[in-house]
Formats: sequence, structure tokens, C-alpha cells
Amino acid sequence: MKKNTISLFGIFVLSLLVLSCEKDDKVSPDNLLTRIEYVESDSIFVNPERGFYAFQEFRSDNNNVLTLSSLAHLRNNAMSLVYTTYTMPDYRDKLIPQDFLDRIRDNMEVLRAGGCKTILRFRYTSSTNDTPWDAPEDIVHEHVRQLTPLLHDYSDVILVLEAGFIGVWGEWYYTEHFNYRPSEDEYGPRRRLLDALLEALPTNRMICVRYPAAKLYSFGLHHTDTITRADAYNGSPLSRIAFHNDCFLADQDDRGTFGGNRNFRRYWAAESKYLAMGGETCGVSSYSTCSNAIEDLAKYHWSFLNISYHPSVIGQWNNEGCMPEIRRRLGYRFVLNYGEYSTKAEAGNKFEMTLNLKNVGFAAPFNPRDLEIVFVSKVDESEVYKLKLQEDPRFWFPDEDIEFSAVFGLPVNMPVGEYNVYLHLPDPESHLYGRKEFSIRFANEGVWDYKHGYNHIHSVTINAPSTNVGFQGDFLRKVN
Repeated sequence: MKKNTISLFGIFVLSLLVLSCEKDDKVSPDNLLTRIEYVESDSIFVNPERGFYAFQEFRSDNNNVLTLSSLAHLRNNAMSLVYTTYTMPDYRDKLIPQDFLDRIRDNMEVLRAGGCKTILRFRYTSSTNDTPWDAPEDIVHEHVRQLTPLLHDYSDVILVLEAGFIGVWGEWYYTEHFNYRPSEDEYGPRRRLLDALLEALPTNRMICVRYPAAKLYSFGLHHTDTITRADAYNGSPLSRIAFHNDCFLADQDDRGTFGGNRNFRRYWAAESKYLAMGGETCGVSSYSTCSNAIEDLAKYHWSFLNISYHPSVIGQWNNEGCMPEIRRRLGYRFVLNYGEYSTKAEAGNKFEMTLNLKNVGFAAPFNPRDLEIVFVSKVDESEVYKLKLQEDPRFWFPDEDIEFSAVFGLPVNMPVGEYNVYLHLPDPESHLYGRKEFSIRFANEGVWDYKHGYNHIHSVTINAPSTNVGFQGDFLRKVN
């Protein structure tokens, strides 16, 4: 009997608490949030700075160039990357002539106009039978100085610069001037080239080397000396030296990529979380099966891969059925899970939102990327308001919970009415900012705004202010 009396009393107290909470809601309605669930899409679509790439070679003994029509064809096939390699057998003993430099500039202009970016490499030969395999060190450094203005002027459309220059294919193996098969203490000439390239390219761009040893031995590192979250993207040389693997999955060692050293594999797996990784396959093997390919693409955080080489491996992936998954997951692939937004929106007062998302790709973006909240009037699209957030998408890693919140003010003179709310991830470079081809699309149903290159996340009614809460913080800014 006593037990039942206590239970009834507890129910009575609980009822009072519920009534009290209902009363408090009337006092602070600004705390109410509306939750929206988003639907993931499995479609394959073009996005900047990731995915399969098309290979294009430009030699000093021919005059072919990139065309806008070829880039349009790529984008129609969900690709935005072009591998441009400049092979210069005629300049192994002389400066690069102006007409060849102009040709590079013209190609860069076409890339910018065509909505694509490049993986860039310079080399002197693509055959072991063509000797000398590279140019003397002093000539190479003169070439780097000649190319520096181009690298600066068009860094916006350079995804990465591969170190190149040394050896056949520019792969840092066969060489006549930079120590063939060097020991650990013979990387001085290679380090000098890396230093020159780091100086030639703006600090917000990375340089990819072909082998783990190239970075480790050039900088006197141990395999445990890996980039961490604290070091990532700080502009230092070590935060800018990334990787490419041009014999991916060819055998247990990727044809000498790791020198038989398992620690080098561990090093690349850790480093590539914060650095670019890409390349190509070079032959079918027991390691190139779909199951192993997916595992290693994820383990080493791959962002870009040759669509045409090796054709037998590409064919294997098509036959085994994993090609669609690889196309979707190369690089980043962001999916919105849910969003929570202020139920009440008044001009002059604060607005709150929280977004939860995931990255189902193999890697995170590695070049700078802005994140903006955009409000656009449904009645008058010239009424556009934006706020740049401090969140950095380069830290949106696969297999990690990603959530961020924003609290900001709605301008007091913001016209009342219906607004679409967007998430915008533009390229921050001045030539590319605001161009939809260079903005990131989320993998959700009904989210992408093709016209503006925004991701539609919510719609809200802005009302006239009923109270002035005196919000102190960042406000949306009208875009003129």
C-alpha cells in the first residue's frame, strides 16, 4: 500500500513538472528548432578536385592543345580532372622557348574556362630508350624558374603538381643527373628540386612525389614522423609534400613503390589522411581485384585516378562490378544526414542551425575550400545574403562524425518573406569563386541547385521583428 502511494505521488509531481515546462516554452520560443532529415543519393555526378582523370600529353615536338569541347565531354561524363604532362625532349640542354610557355598558358586558360583542374607534371622523356633520361640539375632549375610565373598565375586550376623532371616519365627512378638508385644520404639533388618547386608554387598547393622514400629521405624523416591534424595545411614543406602511386595494385609492393618496407605503407596510410594521393594502375594482378582495390583506395585516401590506364584493370573493375562505387567514392563524397533550424526567424534577430553529415568517400578535400550559408529570397533572387563560416571542409574525414553549428543574425533591414537557405562550398580562388563548376555538390536527393551551384537545405519565412534581443555576433551580409 505504501509503495502505491509513493508512485501516485511521483506521477502528481511529474505532472506539475510537465505543466511547468509547457509554461517555460511560451517564455522562450526562440529555443525551438525544426529538424529536417535528408535523403542520400547514390547517383554519379561531377564534383571538383576529385575523381577519375583523363590523360593528355603535350610534347615539345608536336603542337596539340586542350580544347573546350574536350573538357565539356569530360564534364558530361562526370569528370573534372585532366592530367597534363609536358614532355620536353628538345629542351634537355636549353631554356624552354616562349612558344612552349605560351602553349602551357593557353592550356591553363582553357582549363579555367572549361571548369576543370589539372594534375600537372613536367618531364623530358617517356621511354627508357630515349637518352639522356633527364636534364642536368642546373638546366632543370632554370626550367623551374621559367615556369614559376605560370604556376603562380594558374595555381587555381592546378589540383596538384607532381614533382616530375627527374628520370623517365618524371617518376624519379631512371635518372642520369640525380643519383640513380640513391642511398639515404644521396637525396641532396632531389631535395634541392623539391625546395625549388615548393618556392615556385603558392603555399596553398601540394607537390606529389612518386615514392615514400622520396619524402622520407629528402627530409631526413623516420616513418613515424607523419603529419598530424595540428600540422595539416599550415603551409610548411612537410604539409605540402604529398604522393602519387603509378603502379597501384600491380603486386604486393606496387612494383617497388614501397621498397619492400611495410613501414612505408603505414607511413603513407597515415600521411595521406591530410595530403593528396592519386595516380594510376599498371597491370592486372591478384591484388587488383575489386575487394582489394576498394580496401586500399580507402586505406590510402585516394582522390584521383587515371580512367584509361591500365585498361585491363579498369576492365576488371567494370567486369567485377565495383566501378560505380569507385567513381562515387574517389576523393570526398559528402552526404547530409539532418539539419536543425530555428523555427522562428525575424529580421534583426538571431538564427540558429546545426548540420550533421558524413563523408562516404575515400578522402577529404586537400585544397582550401570555403563554407557559406546563403539566404535567397523566393520573390526576388537579387535579395541574396551570405555568411562565411569558420568550419574547414578539409577536416571532414571519412568514417568520422561531422557536425557543426552556426548562430548568426538576420539583418534588420532584410525584407520579410520566403527564403531558400543554402549551403555553399565555393572555391576560394578569385577566378573561380562563385562558379558552379568549381563548387561542391552534396550527394543528396533534391538538394543541388544547378543554376547557382548551391546545396538547398531549408526554406524559411523571415518575419518583421517582434522584439529586439540585441544579438551580438556575425550577421548575414547582403550580396550586391
